[in-house]
Amino acid sequence: MSEEINGHRWGFKDTAFEIVDPKTKSVKMTGDRYNLAGYEIPQMVPFIEDTFQVRLDVSKPKPDATRKPLAKPKTNAAFLKAITPALRDDQLSTEESQRLIHSHGQTTADEVYKVLYGEIEKVCDLVVFLETEQQAAAVIKAADEHNICVVPYGGGTSVSCALKLPAGEQRMIVVMNTRGMNRIEWLDTENMKASVQAGISGKELEEELGKRGYTCGHEPDSIELSTLGGWIATNASGMKKNRYGNIEDVVKGVTMITPKGEVRQLDAHARVSVGVQPKDITFGSEGNLGLITSAVIKVHKKPEVTKYNSLVFADWSTGVSFMRELGNTGILPASIRLVDNIQFRSGNALKPAPTFKSKAMSKAQKTVLLNIKKFEPYELVAATIVMEGSAKEVAWQDKHIKSVAKKFGAVVGGPSNGKRGYMLTYAIAYIRDFLASYDIIGETYETTVPWDKVEDVCDAVLARAKELHEEYDLPGVPYVSPRLTQIYHTGACIYFTHGFCTQGVEDPATVFSEIEHSLRETILETGGSLSHHHGIGKLRKDFMSQVLSKDAITMLQGIKKSIDPNNTFGIANNVMES
Repeated sequence: MSEEINGHRWGFKDTAFEIVDPKTKSVKMTGDRYNLAGYEIPQMVPFIEDTFQVRLDVSKPKPDATRKPLAKPKTNAAFLKAITPALRDDQLSTEESQRLIHSHGQTTADEVYKVLYGEIEKVCDLVVFLETEQQAAAVIKAADEHNICVVPYGGGTSVSCALKLPAGEQRMIVVMNTRGMNRIEWLDTENMKASVQAGISGKELEEELGKRGYTCGHEPDSIELSTLGGWIATNASGMKKNRYGNIEDVVKGVTMITPKGEVRQLDAHARVSVGVQPKDITFGSEGNLGLITSAVIKVHKKPEVTKYNSLVFADWSTGVSFMRELGNTGILPASIRLVDNIQFRSGNALKPAPTFKSKAMSKAQKTVLLNIKKFEPYELVAATIVMEGSAKEVAWQDKHIKSVAKKFGAVVGGPSNGKRGYMLTYAIAYIRDFLASYDIIGETYETTVPWDKVEDVCDAVLARAKELHEEYDLPGVPYVSPRLTQIYHTGACIYFTHGFCTQGVEDPATVFSEIEHSLRETILETGGSLSHHHGIGKLRKDFMSQVLSKDAITMLQGIKKSIDPNNTFGIANNVMES
């Protein structure tokens, strides 16, 4: 299984969805990395066509843009001379492929679509592959002295345009790749914490901790690619936050190198009251303040048992009511996510052609859901569940969840459906890239919503998406599908998937970006937050005056000025200016 990353598209090179037969429109996922791989999927494209109400010509995938030579990179001889003692020649690259890859993230319309089918506005001049904190400090010091713009880069998975380079930046732009800083520096098993370099990916972190019998437990959708430093810089959340916490709960101490020196709290205790803590300004810093080089994190013993399950409810409103009541009990599994009817049916569309046995099982399930429970096939929804802990703890969680679910008329779907639904998360971005080749553009975006506004926000987004679809005279119908991915005492995270067909649409990337912006306005107007865990970047920065007071913004800009007066970290995300 190759670990080679897939350039501008999402994920790994050995993994992609491909058309097996243009006549039948059957699809197959390559490689053996995921449980979707290795079999033909006959219903995926027909389901897409039916849902979008369009017909796709799968015999003619959209060709990638012809690569034009990049502009010659800017150079700064004094800067290059200053960093020479700290770095080997093979740690510096001006190759066009590296410069291009390090000049964008994974935002669909504003970055990926443009780099694949058009042209991005700005490309960096030099990529530096860091391996030590000392090298990082040397590069930052030289950049500050010689008027260079530096940009931190970890896994490259940002979906908020946080890696999009400011179009007006005139200085030499140097991207600092931290993936070489990927070691666990120490593991304290008595106090259950570890010091870890910030360039480690979630996959590497779990593998290394797992060898020693431990886990971090932070599991975002991008865990295979995203890094510890990126999690902190975006204030990330993981799928198992109920058990292990969000990133602010996981991290006990942070080291960040700024042009004015090292920002670090000297001791990473369980909790302290020492005034405003320096580590707190690193959460959501989005590359504006400095380079996060390491963090002290909580670790846990690997769970004795991991158990999956699933539940089916009559409709979205019933499922949301269940999630709310379960949240209020305070007894939660590691992960529980509610998907709407469209995603429930899309999960079925990703299954292989049915065998005699699976047909019989499906018929029995339909009998229970449709004939006995009287669920409507285009209204029912499902929850996927992951429980972790000791065998006794998991058994208690399972019993408790089922008892609450029974009040809402749920049907238990079983562990295989639960595991399959949970693992589908890793396929979403691959599906996005596959569909982009056949004139479907789509993206996910998220928000935090008070419990009493969940259905209002979902209804408003769907209604506004339909209005915009007509206004832009787009083919077919829009795809708008929510899922409830995180639950809290006072509200929940809604994760929307949105897309539309681009057949005959001029400049689809711009159209999608404008529609996404309008839908974000709708979310805010209806009571949702600007972001739950993707961050602000440049995609949402013009909404910041609606979520922070003018004086709060001035305070944050003042912090930036105090530790980076020359704007050496000039990525200009969030409320920061270029």
